[in-house]
Amino acid sequence: MCGIAGIVALDATAARPSREALLRMAGSLVHRGPDEHGLYRDNRAGLAHARLSIVDLSSGQQPLADTDGKTWIVFNGEIFNYVQLREKLVALGHRFHTHSDTEVVVHAYREWGSSAFERMNGQWAIAIWDSLAGRLVLSRDRFGICPLHFCEHAGRLYFSSEVKAIFAADAALPRAFDPAGIDQTFTLWTVVPPQSVFKGIQELKPGHLRVYESGTVREQAFWKPSYPEAFDDRHEFGGSLDDAVDKVRETLQAATALRIEQADVPVGCYLSGGLDSSLVAMMASRIAGNRFQTFSLRFADAEYDETRYQRLVAGTTGSEHHEVVVSRSDIAAVFPEVIHQTERPILRTAPAPLLLLSRLVREHGIKVVLTGEGADEMFAGYDLFREGKVRRFWGHQPSSTRRARLLERLYPYLTRSPVHQQAMARQFFGHDIQDHDAPGFAHDTRWRTTSALKRLFSADMKARTEPHSAVAEFLARLPAEFSGWGSLAQDQYIEIQTLMSGYLLSSQGDRMLMGNSVEGRFPFLDDDVVKLANSLPAKYKLRVLDEKHVLKRVAEPMLPPEVIARKKQPYRAPNAQCFVTDNAPAYVREALSQRALREANVFDPESVARLLGKCQARATDQDLSNSDNMALVGVLSTQLLHQQFIASRPSGTRKIPLSVDVDYEVREEVLA
Repeated sequence: MCGIAGIVALDATAARPSREALLRMAGSLVHRGPDEHGLYRDNRAGLAHARLSIVDLSSGQQPLADTDGKTWIVFNGEIFNYVQLREKLVALGHRFHTHSDTEVVVHAYREWGSSAFERMNGQWAIAIWDSLAGRLVLSRDRFGICPLHFCEHAGRLYFSSEVKAIFAADAALPRAFDPAGIDQTFTLWTVVPPQSVFKGIQELKPGHLRVYESGTVREQAFWKPSYPEAFDDRHEFGGSLDDAVDKVRETLQAATALRIEQADVPVGCYLSGGLDSSLVAMMASRIAGNRFQTFSLRFADAEYDETRYQRLVAGTTGSEHHEVVVSRSDIAAVFPEVIHQTERPILRTAPAPLLLLSRLVREHGIKVVLTGEGADEMFAGYDLFREGKVRRFWGHQPSSTRRARLLERLYPYLTRSPVHQQAMARQFFGHDIQDHDAPGFAHDTRWRTTSALKRLFSADMKARTEPHSAVAEFLARLPAEFSGWGSLAQDQYIEIQTLMSGYLLSSQGDRMLMGNSVEGRFPFLDDDVVKLANSLPAKYKLRVLDEKHVLKRVAEPMLPPEVIARKKQPYRAPNAQCFVTDNAPAYVREALSQRALREANVFDPESVARLLGKCQARATDQDLSNSDNMALVGVLSTQLLHQQFIASRPSGTRKIPLSVDVDYEVREEVLA
């Protein structure tokens, strides 16, 4: 992974990008690419690159041009099938000067145009500048693993891996919250591209490309997911469950091998102790051999700790295993840095321990780690999918008490499980149960719970968010084919479009990894694995209420039975308790002060004061509700975001020396 940035003049009145602005952009991305830095600049366009060297260490410097020197690229990510694409391009007459996947991308674009992205299996954010045509192409991978933001201002387009680089480019760029983005965050848990939390800043939608040429802009999808039609037995995958087990094992092994082999540096693995990361670690250890390292996150709070399973799997793989133990005070201490990296509010502290874990990885000299992210979305691993199935089953007979008791099978890992009190559970989960065929039905319990946090909004923010309905606006953009999919496929699609792409792969994923210059790779999000998973009958993935059934069958001959049989326990961390003790860091009091709250004008100071008092009173007995935990973390993270990005210019920018590693200056007469 790397950091990319650029400035392009969209009309003749805009001045050419300055070298100093590009240096500032690159400087704000040093954490994404500490190894090498490069610039390109001509009359209209400027490109900047901060490199984390993983493939072709000696000759993969960027910005990079095609053979003619007219088409330039800055690229963040990896194309895992670039060797095969290169062979096809060589057969078509293309000649290469490096062994990098970056050069393959630029030649693929020259050969196939926009359709080149359909052929790529990988994770990427790409900017291609055709200096002769005056055309800029931005592209982002299928699931948004790699971030890509853009902003149009005063006749110029600014783009970058991170918002802080855009703000660093020009002090005149306005910095303010976008009420629609705040509304989405406090409803869906995250913003959904192209929306962001900053006014005027947009995020390229995953699986899309955006083209600027001759004063026009066009955006198109180069990929969208496909699922079998509901009540149609003619699945793309026509084999038995045993056939599916064999095929999933084969495809996942190939995806894991590809992510290890396509790296010129050692590759490690995160190990949570759950099924997904354990399966990846076991497959990876057989490929990497003795040099394989695994990394685990432990918690001082026993409720969240999974040490037993982590060590069991590490011993089975024979890896060189490393651990970091995280306490509540550790989370509180690192939280401002977390928000500086996420560049958006968060409702959970879960990213904070992951920032500390990636720091451990980097301290052991590893630049690339595999993770199990994506398995729950592709193979139906979340309680939300089970909840949706139970509620739909109950919804066909709303008066049935026997069907309602199936709720007791949900959320066994939560100390304050919403199903422990049956009367309250039936009232909560039975809300609008007659609408069990409506889009978003399985998610509405989460969305209702999260939307309740908006009671804390200031009067002004309430007025500015009232014209928006995050749920209605999101559901209105569902694809036409959505209604034809089965209920599980619908639930998976919504989960992928919201929580996975916007939160898990961003706030918990890329941003916490790249904060310490570590690249994450995700075998479960391999193109072939995704196609296979989406083609499977729903009953292979969610068998009655047994989540990830086919994946458990894959793991049976490989993993200890205790890991396969254990109840699902999603990754969690302590939340509000981290910030409400007597020894809480001073920044908490400052961020939640009446003065700071009035200045940001997102939350009502009196409402926040009542929430804080409630959390402080219950800090020691851990009797905080899910809503209160989310509320305090959401308010604090939003306040920190305002301090770091709006009240002052983003801090932490590191200066790039004027003598960068790669510096291309193209004058007007050369382009003519």
